Amino acid sequence: LFLPSFQDLFGVSMVVPLMNLHIKSLGASHTVAGIIGSLYGIMQLFSSTFVGCWSDIVGRRYSLLACILLSALGYFLLGTSTTVFLFAISRVPVGIFKHTLSISKALLSDLVSERDRPLVMGRFNAASSVGFILGPVVGGYLAELEDGFYQTSFICASIFLLNAGLVWMLPWSEENTGNRECQQGSKGTESFSAKANRDQRLKSAANGAVGSDRLFESPWMQVATVLKRIKGIACSDLWDIFLVRLLMSVAILLYYSNFSLSLEERFGVKPLFSGYLMSYSSALGVLAGCLLGPITRLYQHNTYRLLLHSSALTCLLILLYASALSIWMVVLSSTFLAFSTTIGRTCLLDLELTIGGNEASGTLLGVGQSVTSVGRIVAPLLAGIAQEFSPCGPPSLGVGLALAAILIMNTNKQKYCSHGNVKLKKQ
Repeated sequence: LFLPSFQDLFGVSMVVPLMNLHIKSLGASHTVAGIIGSLYGIMQLFSSTFVGCWSDIVGRRYSLLACILLSALGYFLLGTSTTVFLFAISRVPVGIFKHTLSISKALLSDLVSERDRPLVMGRFNAASSVGFILGPVVGGYLAELEDGFYQTSFICASIFLLNAGLVWMLPWSEENTGNRECQQGSKGTESFSAKANRDQRLKSAANGAVGSDRLFESPWMQVATVLKRIKGIACSDLWDIFLVRLLMSVAILLYYSNFSLSLEERFGVKPLFSGYLMSYSSALGVLAGCLLGPITRLYQHNTYRLLLHSSALTCLLILLYASALSIWMVVLSSTFLAFSTTIGRTCLLDLELTIGGNEASGTLLGVGQSVTSVGRIVAPLLAGIAQEFSPCGPPSLGVGLALAAILIMNTNKQKYCSHGNVKLKKQ
């Protein structure tokens, strides 16, 4: 699963930086390009919850394969787009079904124990981030060739087809998952054995033993089941976790919004330096993902305390950036922010699954993605308004939002520490 996740973001990051240049070469105005980009974000916002819930119903194997193949179709169509209309059409299957990483995370949460989940998720994110670092370099090189964008799009589609083959070859048999459970169960207590038994059922659904029956149900029955599960999420007592996720996402996005422009206005540095600084931060984020295992052991696997401390550190680092008097203070804040944000994202994901329960991990991850999408829509608007007052306006607003998230976490400390007292309402 780490290899397809690396290839996924490697392929996507080859294409995405070139898309604005391509659509403008087709004759689209800035407004039309912005509308198409916004439509993609809106499709992601509404589809992530439904696709995540659908993966809980039909099983991870079929949903993951469907998402990979339909995403490959979208990038293939992108490689044939010679008009603005075809370009817009090519974004539809990708906007609806490009949730491959979310379903992969849900599958990982089904396969590992709660104790190991932060470590595994950290390594998964690190593998994805390496692809995101290398992809733009390769894409920029290919763009220099004749018809470079079309070649890059076809290569991306081919990578997704390769991923589909790798996912098909994964060991989905119940015997393999059963052996893995036996090895894990021998290390645990009686309560952990109970969880292992429950996870065995989840894995059966993931490998198709249950999902294959649901796959051939009437589409209307599947839609009804999806709506029931989403209603269960909406009626559950998980609002505060998703609110913390929204506030922290917007705070971090405000930090990076207009990053190059802000550094140029405040310190007179060139955009090239800003690009190097962001690449440096991404590389440190990969290192942070690899170090999550020792860090969680240092905190004795107390996810809440680790999340609280990483969020407080994020808040302080954004404040340091907003009040920086020299470019080296910005470099210092970017260095440690790469660690705190990577750890915070992984801890939030772990809390969602721990408190919400693994029974609907795909739905929970889908809702989380939708919340993040809301942040991506809201953050540019807030950043633009705040930038009107001061170049330091967006990060200053981010400090306030991060403080609000920390306050919510402190208010609901008992829930987070109880690990699973709050469960989704029964259907």
